[in-house]
Amino acid sequence: MSGTTRIAGGLLAAALVIGLSGCGGAKDAPSASDGKPVSDAPAKGGTLTVLSNQDFSHLDPTRNWTMPQMDFGIRLLYRTLTTFKSEPGAAGAEIVPDLATDLGTSSEEGKVWKFTLKDGLKYEDGTPIVADDIKYNVERSFAPELPGGPNYAQIYLADADKYKGPLKGARLKSIETPDDKTIIFKLKRPVAEFAYTVTLPTFAPVPKAKEAGAQYDNRPFSSGPYKIETYDRGKELVLVRNEHWDAATDTVRKAYPDKIVVKQGLRQSVIDDRLIDSRGDDDTSITYSDVSSASLAKILPKPDTKARLISEISGCTDMLGFNTSKPPFNDPKMRQAVQFALDKQAMQTAEGGPEMAEIATAYLPPALSGGQAQDVYGIPATGDVEKAKALLAGKTLDVGMTISTGDKALGEAAQSSLKRAGINVTLSPVDPSVYYDTLGDTAKTPDMFTYGWCPDYPSGATFLPMIFDGRTIVEKGNSGNVWQFKDEAVQAKIDEIQAMTDGEAANKAWVDLDKQIMQATPAVPFLWKKKPLLVGKGVTGAFGHPVWSGQLDYATLGVKQK
Repeated sequence: MSGTTRIAGGLLAAALVIGLSGCGGAKDAPSASDGKPVSDAPAKGGTLTVLSNQDFSHLDPTRNWTMPQMDFGIRLLYRTLTTFKSEPGAAGAEIVPDLATDLGTSSEEGKVWKFTLKDGLKYEDGTPIVADDIKYNVERSFAPELPGGPNYAQIYLADADKYKGPLKGARLKSIETPDDKTIIFKLKRPVAEFAYTVTLPTFAPVPKAKEAGAQYDNRPFSSGPYKIETYDRGKELVLVRNEHWDAATDTVRKAYPDKIVVKQGLRQSVIDDRLIDSRGDDDTSITYSDVSSASLAKILPKPDTKARLISEISGCTDMLGFNTSKPPFNDPKMRQAVQFALDKQAMQTAEGGPEMAEIATAYLPPALSGGQAQDVYGIPATGDVEKAKALLAGKTLDVGMTISTGDKALGEAAQSSLKRAGINVTLSPVDPSVYYDTLGDTAKTPDMFTYGWCPDYPSGATFLPMIFDGRTIVEKGNSGNVWQFKDEAVQAKIDEIQAMTDGEAANKAWVDLDKQIMQATPAVPFLWKKKPLLVGKGVTGAFGHPVWSGQLDYATLGVKQK
């Protein structure tokens, strides 16, 4: 679901394979410029329009933990202690100071991290950004009233097990702000990559005076280059310049457009057609979500249109998940039956074929397993129906499966392939703007569902613990372990790996843990997708960012001046 960084030698190098030829080599796959920007002529001014099939689930930095929304919020509305460079290719995975003067200094063998804020940082009203505002937002991530965001603070910070957030006045002692420019984090264990952790929106500032609880989603207070002028949920968001943002303090965000307008609630097929034609205002527009597979047949044969298609390896894994807390999928054999019955080739076809997705055979994408895909079971791409029937032992399953409304073809492919083994699936489409919140309510988690996960930065540490550690499950806003999977052996292994100081050994251990979890099958990985995004003819600086899972980097987007 989320996405942004983990380091360590060869693993990081593998994770930075950006072009479509990486991870399996679809040589003829659609790519505008092999990781290079579509246009090299950025300029200040004009209006960039974002055409979207959905509203944002969360713009509140405390609750923002899905890749497109993190990209949008961090690049446009708020800044974090550190962030990633706004460059295509391997350079984009390098972190640089953002609100902080440097990448932090650690002590006590990585258990204490200190950051100093830059001079001249201001909010949209001209008031100064202070260290306590960052502390306050990190504290908000503990609040049960504000579910759904990154949980790294809960995992890493010392003496925080019983903390319930600041909304009732309680503060967290393991974050110290001795003055307005200094913030110190005290961790329960060493975290060598904490400078990467603070790229997440949890580590953006929120002033206590602007607290609005769940309503903060509607109007985050800007520390970035743009501020919200109007927001009609599900219809339109308009951003205008934050005149108090100082480019001298920000080496990453270019802030080219004068205005950014997000048009919501459009059908993706309509968005695709408008951008293919690229007329009028659509000339300076981009798509927020992936181009539909049906539209590729219109795009690929036209060189001028294909040149505007950005399609980078996402580094994410799409999975078919189970509610492991109740029958029938509290039984590992029933989950394994689905593992063998699923026709992943049909799922790949539903996504647009090999040019748009590779068949997944493990949870960790190849970039996180040394550049080579693991294949734990060795199941044919079309499935092994007889093995599935043997695991079912004569049973017929009748189960429900929740899908996003845009994933009808994907759901039908799963439904058809599972029926071959005697697993009858009823599909339930849910609007994408509430999809993750629906899955995150443990009382309402469906029998099966589709789900995806992107590393928050290139490391298995931002992948496997986030979605398979049973101790991270919460009643509502369950953003990672949506399958409610609890396995003490897996949890013990996670603790063991996280305590390692040898990065190379840790990388190998995450790969081994991937195999271990695959045997329990809390979810079935089925695709490693590419990210097809189309832009209008008048859009400049468009490229798929390596950390934002191939999303367009909003920090560099601009429009040609007419």
